[in-house]
Amino acid sequence: MADSQHDAPAVTARLDDFLCFSIYAAEHAFSRTYKPLLAELGLTYPQYLVMTLLWEEDDQSVGQLGAKLSLESSTLTPLLKRLEAEGRLTRHRDKQDERVVRVKLTSAGDKLRERAAKIPACILSATGMSLDELGKLREQIIQLTKRLEEAS
Repeated sequence: MADSQHDAPAVTARLDDFLCFSIYAAEHAFSRTYKPLLAELGLTYPQYLVMTLLWEEDDQSVGQLGAKLSLESSTLTPLLKRLEAEGRLTRHRDKQDERVVRVKLTSAGDKLRERAAKIPACILSATGMSLDELGKLREQIIQLTKRLEEAS
């Protein structure tokens, strides 16, 4: 019978070998790529994610948005307040359940969708990868995320 300690790959202490660091560095590169594109729209990346969710389906609860973005309401609420102050969305209490706050695009927020439409193509171009390659990579990252969440 093989010794499992000997069958396992050697643990390395080199930062460049850490998958988590590669993903972290990629996230920073994505941020630098998105920043000028979003600056033209007056949005931060988290605001862009919220707007994207609302462009997909308007009039969602804060809880729905938080679940989709993996954000607590204490993090999401200030972000929504800024977007509301900028006239891009409104927040209101649900008529059936006053405890629920719903978020809806304003006409200005909806119009911003047209200006943001070019962003995915710009990001695709910046990656230098095909849609197929990115799709496969995305699926691998989703599977990795699920496995890590199950392990923790």
